[in-house]
Amino acid sequence: MAQLPKAWLAWSTGKDSAWALHTLRKRREYDVVALLTTVNRTHARVAMHAVREALLEIQARAAGLPLITVPIPSPCTNEVYEIAMAAAMKRAQEEGVTHVAFGDLFLEDIRRYREERLAACAITPFFPIWRSDTRALAEEMLAAGLRAIITCVDPTRLSRDFAGKIWGESLVRELPPGVDSCGENGEFHTFAFAGPMFQQSICIQPGQIVERDGFIFADVLPCETAGSPG
Repeated sequence: MAQLPKAWLAWSTGKDSAWALHTLRKRREYDVVALLTTVNRTHARVAMHAVREALLEIQARAAGLPLITVPIPSPCTNEVYEIAMAAAMKRAQEEGVTHVAFGDLFLEDIRRYREERLAACAITPFFPIWRSDTRALAEEMLAAGLRAIITCVDPTRLSRDFAGKIWGESLVRELPPGVDSCGENGEFHTFAFAGPMFQQSICIQPGQIVERDGFIFADVLPCETAGSPG
């Protein structure tokens, strides 16, 4: 049997990248050998989703894959980000990785940016859930048992009251008109803690909700460290 091309999966900790992993495993067209995540080295949290690095590590173990982190400062210029990612792609090439998968759904500018940057690295990007109907996709995810908690809300697009809520059937029904079911327009970001892509569910506890840099962030704690300072 021919060896499958090696791939890394860009991992945000959210439901879309988690579902991309599930999709790739079902299709068996690539050998996903690691998860790739940018981490804010100042706060030890996943960039944008603001998930604690310790929780990211628990999630990667539940997915059964090694975790490759790309430390970036806060704030981070685009130039610094691209240098850090280029170094990660050099490592990918050295390890025989030829592809990187992304859980993007329909934002053309983001896809184009990824394609342009990776072309210079001789790494091929691909998008396993691209152009999925997001309402139907949300229903499919939920029917399969995927569950997530909302870790970040853009209050200009969605009420801050959604921060810290569980992304499930009732929440998807509660979303106001114009808000994407998967939050693809940046309305919200999530942390996936259960679903068919994990060997076991991840025990979490809600933490503090704070406003920072114009966004509402809901902290999420691993059960064993619930109550520890942020």
